[in-house]
Amino acid sequence: MCLKLICVSHSPMMDFIHPEPQVETTARDMFAHLAQEVETYDPEMIVLFAPDHFNGFFYDLMPPFCIGIRAQCAGDWDIGEGPLNVPEAIAHDLVKFVNANDVDVAYSYRMQADHGFTQPLELLTGSVTRYPTIPIFINSAAKPLPPCRRVLKLGDAVGRFLAGRPERILVIGSGGLSHDPPTPQFGSVPPEVEEFLIAGRNPTPEARRKRQENVLNNGRLLAERKGNSQPLDPEWDLGLIDNFLNDDLDRFLTMTDDEILERGGRGGHEIRTWIAAFASLKAAGRYKARRRYYHPIDEWIAGMGMVSAESLVA
Repeated sequence: MCLKLICVSHSPMMDFIHPEPQVETTARDMFAHLAQEVETYDPEMIVLFAPDHFNGFFYDLMPPFCIGIRAQCAGDWDIGEGPLNVPEAIAHDLVKFVNANDVDVAYSYRMQADHGFTQPLELLTGSVTRYPTIPIFINSAAKPLPPCRRVLKLGDAVGRFLAGRPERILVIGSGGLSHDPPTPQFGSVPPEVEEFLIAGRNPTPEARRKRQENVLNNGRLLAERKGNSQPLDPEWDLGLIDNFLNDDLDRFLTMTDDEILERGGRGGHEIRTWIAAFASLKAAGRYKARRRYYHPIDEWIAGMGMVSAESLVA
């Protein structure tokens, strides 16, 4: 067994809105540095925990967790195209193992993986297909959300499965940190928006363009301290990173949705992907982690964080 972890924030706005050059250069340089580390590590398999932003998962059937046995890029923000390189037999075995360990997980032979999955693969590996990848969706946008304590159990089950594998494995957590994009909330939007949240797969190019322009406009306004997006919260973000660095995962046994929303905003719920990733690493034994980067970038509506860790158990 050989396990390495990288958790990163994502923001599809990186290619559309640019903060001050030094801020953007430093962030992109660290992504490139981590990508070089991935190349050196040369994983034989990636397990990727990520959210969805109403591009692939909708209220017509919203699971708390879903493992992709086959998966295709959703095509949002023009990040990635075609199928992911999913090792089907291993993904199928993972589903059986997780369910047998008392975590009810859905599975899909037609998962649509949006930018929460595709952007970290592009940034860290250069392609959505370079390495065999098992995508694991964690609902972080559609209320009611899975409690963080259940996310810990999911990560623990996945980690115990990985600990029994012979491959060199990279675990990725993709999301957050404090992050408040204009995600519509069911129950407080017009009927036509509710219908989109229920069954909005495969939108027209025009509908997708309008939706993405709304997000971009929120980023521009946040950078000017205007608009409706909640301000980023570096104190909350750095406190979470310290929890992960110090192996203090018990913090998440009692973390509530209200706390996440108050401090991290609507997209702060994506911290669930980091929780699952670190829980999977911890399930394999002791680990050593370090913070690689943090900066609140309003233009990208994200407290941009990057953390890496390695299992200390051979």
